[in-house]
Amino acid sequence: MASAAEQMAANLSWGAFGKATELRQRIWFTLGLLIIYRLGTYIPVPGIDGVALRNFMADAQAGIGGILSMFTGGALGRMGVFALGIMPYISASIIVQLLASMVPALEQLKKEGEQGRKKINQYTRYGTVLLALFQAFGLAKSLEAGGLANEPGLFFEASVVITLVGGTMFLMWLGEQITARGIGNGISLIIFVGIIAEIPGALAQFFSQGRSGAVSTPVVIGVIVMVIAVIAFVVFMERALRKIHIQYPRRQVGMKVYDGQSSHLPIKVNPSGVIPAIFASSLLLLPVTISTFSGNQTGPVMSRVLAYFGPGQPLYLLFFALMIVFFAYFYTQNVAFKSDDVAENLKNQGGFIPGIRPGKRTEEYLDYVVNRVLVLGSGYLAAVCLLPEVIRSQLAVPFYFGGTSVLIVVSVVMDTINQVQSHLLAHQYEGLIEKSQLRGKRKPGTARPRKAPARR
Repeated sequence: MASAAEQMAANLSWGAFGKATELRQRIWFTLGLLIIYRLGTYIPVPGIDGVALRNFMADAQAGIGGILSMFTGGALGRMGVFALGIMPYISASIIVQLLASMVPALEQLKKEGEQGRKKINQYTRYGTVLLALFQAFGLAKSLEAGGLANEPGLFFEASVVITLVGGTMFLMWLGEQITARGIGNGISLIIFVGIIAEIPGALAQFFSQGRSGAVSTPVVIGVIVMVIAVIAFVVFMERALRKIHIQYPRRQVGMKVYDGQSSHLPIKVNPSGVIPAIFASSLLLLPVTISTFSGNQTGPVMSRVLAYFGPGQPLYLLFFALMIVFFAYFYTQNVAFKSDDVAENLKNQGGFIPGIRPGKRTEEYLDYVVNRVLVLGSGYLAAVCLLPEVIRSQLAVPFYFGGTSVLIVVSVVMDTINQVQSHLLAHQYEGLIEKSQLRGKRKPGTARPRKAPARR
């Protein structure tokens, strides 16, 4: 039988959405800040030769024009003030999360509640500034080396660094405002909008190649079907769970005895989300990006590395898959699902897995289950991320199909829809409470009901 929450969720409609004024305000607030973000991607960094930049980026699509341009919503290709995007903040947050699982002082901060979380967020902001300074300075030197600066020199480098770091910090503030006062996760929505904004142009280019005969019609139809199949597969895998049965014993509170309860511990097939794909893509694109911004002035060692590890090469695909699998296990065991903490919490709450002794044996059993579930999860991540590389190299598809972009888009859409439904359910609960309170009040002018005579 469906629960009350499931029955209310089934009754959600546009009428309920129209009555939820707070939810509408949150949505309009979120849309307004995302529009500001999109406008900022078209404001150029001062001192850039626009014509040379367009020619340069047209030749750099294999390296920097792929995933990096996707994460910045095209701002990197236009060298806008948001050219670094939100990636420094994401990298800093991932690094701090990994350090918090390995450094005892940071791990203690995580256990201090709200105060510790604020301290960790502050460290993340400091790390964002340092990473943004490093990346902005490297980008400024690369622009000078590529002949894209009108007047190279110290003033140009300082202006680029100040503009790009300021743009990244402004994006970080926008994301925090969306999370606090809007709907959905602000950082994820910024990346989501950047990906979505680039899809129409890529689709138009792809279909124009189909009309001109550069890409055959069966290939166009096959790619469309494949995109739909991959999206459906990603949705299915992101919702897939391995449920572990948890039993709670009978307990006595005062004179009352409460029966034992049973529950389940959900373990996602992909607990680490899209982070392994982001890490692996960033590391593998690093040699290509360095050679791109250095004007292809590389030595024999870098030339050999690019020959074997360029996008679409067999060694590139092999190491891409291996790094995705490695980061999936590493991030899950150290951040996403720490079996020792879960086993300790179950022991403190009196819960246990039937047939498994609480404590160390429970931790070993959870490790056993998670490691085997991750075989499917890491394999699924590797397959989804390798598919676009194979298609781009074999079929010359001109946009970054699938992979990290599909994972981000699907996860953000699912999370945002869940938050919208939660707000609508909360609004319905508030309406029911108000109706019950109104029914309990006596109407003015009506006589007070007479009490029944007491029995003797």
